[in-house]
Amino acid sequence: MLKDGEKGVIRQKGEEKITYAIAPHISCGVVSPDQLRTLADVAQKYGAAALKITSAARIAIVGISEDQVDDVWKDLGMDPGHAVGLCVRSVKTCPGTTFCRLAKQDSLKMGMELDEIYHGMTLPSKMKMGVSGCKIQCAENCIKDISLYGTAEGWTLMIGGNGSARPRLADVLAENLSDDAAKDMISKVVEYYKVHSKRERMGRMIERMGLDTIKSELKIH
Repeated sequence: MLKDGEKGVIRQKGEEKITYAIAPHISCGVVSPDQLRTLADVAQKYGAAALKITSAARIAIVGISEDQVDDVWKDLGMDPGHAVGLCVRSVKTCPGTTFCRLAKQDSLKMGMELDEIYHGMTLPSKMKMGVSGCKIQCAENCIKDISLYGTAEGWTLMIGGNGSARPRLADVLAENLSDDAAKDMISKVVEYYKVHSKRERMGRMIERMGLDTIKSELKIH
């Protein structure tokens, strides 16, 4: 029996037969027509129970057996990514200025850059990130551990949100950041989290230490 995360699998519910889902990494949910065709062809070839679009904008192939896992990944030719584990699991983005008339900042470009840097990075607990092009926050910034949303003046950085069994809304950490300043501040927050977290989500760390303390130690005024 494979454990969650081993060979990129997620164990599924089942009493008579153990099956698995796999969710290839799709950076910021942007998928090409060829990738979609491959996912559909592979799912059909191995008799998968379903293709499921996940909350992290992946496309999971659900209902495959253990002896199929290696061949499925080989046929897909895609990165397994990090859907489980104590790491940065996903960077969710909205269409941003690339496609949306309401966006104020290029969330897709920023999200892709953050995904390249942070996806799969090992941390004291799991982490989810989000980038929205405007204050409507279609990337669900309010329940992300670290997120950015765009305004005409720049990026607003929020931290400490999560939508778990103990939900928490994110706090605003800094505003009116340029692209470089936003990425630099996220780097500082992640490094701070690595040092100060006690194997807890970002929001629990904030509650334990206090937002004002974190702002002071990060020299945010």
